[in-house]
Amino acid sequence: MQYNNLLQIDDVLKLERRQVRDYHKTYINPGLVNMMGILNFDKQFVRAEGVEVWDRDGNVYLDFLGGYGALNLGHNPKSVIEAVEKVKSLPNILQAALGTVVSGLAHNLARILPQGLERSFFCNSGAEAVEGALKLARIASGKTKTLYCEGSFHGKTFGALSVTGRQKYQTPFQPLMADCEAIPFGDLEALENKVYKKDVACFILEPIQGEGGIIVPPEGYLRGVREICNKYGVLMIVDEIQTGFGRTGKMFACEHENVVPDIICLAKSLGGSIMPIGAYSTKAEIWDKAYGGMEKALLHTSTFGGNTWAAAAAIEGINQIIELDLAAAAQEKGAYLLQGLKDLQEKYGMIQDVRGKGLMVGIEFSKPTGLMDKLTGGAVNRLSEEYLGSLVAGELQNKYGIITAFTLNNPNVIRLEPPLIVTKEQIDQVIKAFDDIFHANKGFMGMVLSGGKTVLGTFFKK
Repeated sequence: MQYNNLLQIDDVLKLERRQVRDYHKTYINPGLVNMMGILNFDKQFVRAEGVEVWDRDGNVYLDFLGGYGALNLGHNPKSVIEAVEKVKSLPNILQAALGTVVSGLAHNLARILPQGLERSFFCNSGAEAVEGALKLARIASGKTKTLYCEGSFHGKTFGALSVTGRQKYQTPFQPLMADCEAIPFGDLEALENKVYKKDVACFILEPIQGEGGIIVPPEGYLRGVREICNKYGVLMIVDEIQTGFGRTGKMFACEHENVVPDIICLAKSLGGSIMPIGAYSTKAEIWDKAYGGMEKALLHTSTFGGNTWAAAAAIEGINQIIELDLAAAAQEKGAYLLQGLKDLQEKYGMIQDVRGKGLMVGIEFSKPTGLMDKLTGGAVNRLSEEYLGSLVAGELQNKYGIITAFTLNNPNVIRLEPPLIVTKEQIDQVIKAFDDIFHANKGFMGMVLSGGKTVLGTFFKK
């Protein structure tokens, strides 16, 4: 083993863009480097504050991706960093004790969650929260069968992947966890047809499907799910990892229908926009069935879960979301953003749909039709579904300084999830950029030609 030529943090902070690319390609994920580089998504960002980030060349960008919902307070919120500073002399990881700061976080969560969700387990990510929720449902119910939704996304660890609704991610790892079955999202009849035998442990769903393409279910769907789960003894798990903490105009999206799940999964903006932390919360009677008593208290644990620094960030993050009334801000500014995009939809046939709730918005693009698609046997249509979203995202970032991304389960949808502190002026800037792009490019082939110039330019620069 050789320990020479190790980088110090000061060395790392001086790395140039090409060095960063080379290190990623050699030591991390070369395929990802190539994919990001094609549309010039491998820029080196050196500063971030609020909704804005700066690259090494001094260019400023609006972040309308927002860490997939992890940055509800924006980049590097000062008060959250100050809260972490206040606890930096405390033990951060000390299992042979009951953590002081995490106890306060658990108290606060119980106060803001839907009534009755008062027992929390803390971990490090959304996927871990889902893993824990699935285990809790199995042990508490005594059953193994799990239902999930087509088009869902709950993570890529083994259990979470087993309930994620896209074959592209599941197939290479088959067989996955047993007794997991997908049903259509938004379909109460399909749910009841699967649970009437009372052999189902749990049904896990997102109140709004994020990676599925920002899919909002029919009005009353969550209430209907709650009634069916009550009727047939099924534990209802609501994944609020992306929708939680004000994102949709309520503190939690299930509150739009006054639904209290049996288990709720949290992460992303739980960390005050700076720390990795996840959690699942449940009712006392469900927790006690699973982990009550000393004999079962250690059946599910996490080394870093609930560490002091992350818990402090979460406490301050929650308080800031409430003090700034960011759920109301998301509702108001989200309506403003949706209306601006719907106005564009009326102007341009390239936009098939605009949908969302609060500041969780999706733009779906129309599929190509006509002679070119017929001549290629539908190949243009298939390419559009997979790549049009990325081409639009590339135009937005490289020409207009706006960071977005497509949704993983539906690449034909661009997601807009800016920090909840975004201003209307910043929203106007994004709407204007979309307007310019759609005015200049007529359909998929126009975007291919425009994006092709970007791709060629990228390769020549590198």
